[in-house]
Amino acid sequence: MRVALLAQAAAREHSSGVVESIEAELTRDAATLLAVAADPVRLTLLNRLAASGTRCVCDLQLDPPIPANLLSYHLRMLREAGLVTTARRGRWVDYTLAEDALERLHAALPVAAATRAECGSCR
Repeated sequence: MRVALLAQAAAREHSSGVVESIEAELTRDAATLLAVAADPVRLTLLNRLAASGTRCVCDLQLDPPIPANLLSYHLRMLREAGLVTTARRGRWVDYTLAEDALERLHAALPVAAATRAECGSCR
């Protein structure tokens, strides 16, 4: 009987640790995603892509007016975060807001997570 109780306690502790570990990982992922989007240049790029759809990198360089190497860096950061996708068109590269980008950014916000937890019909 005592062994069974100890096993149950260990299982509860293990599952609690796993849940805390998953929550910590989700929090880290959300913070990373929000940090990428929080940069003023990257936020401007996200807004432009959200408003106008697919854009060639040459169009994106016009506003904000930044050097090509800096624009490339910011677009790479957005691509690595999964917020934009690319398609090569000859020597040009087109950028598009990822289908789930806005949903992922919204889900990463602490208020959105708290609202989802309170609302039983939101899934």
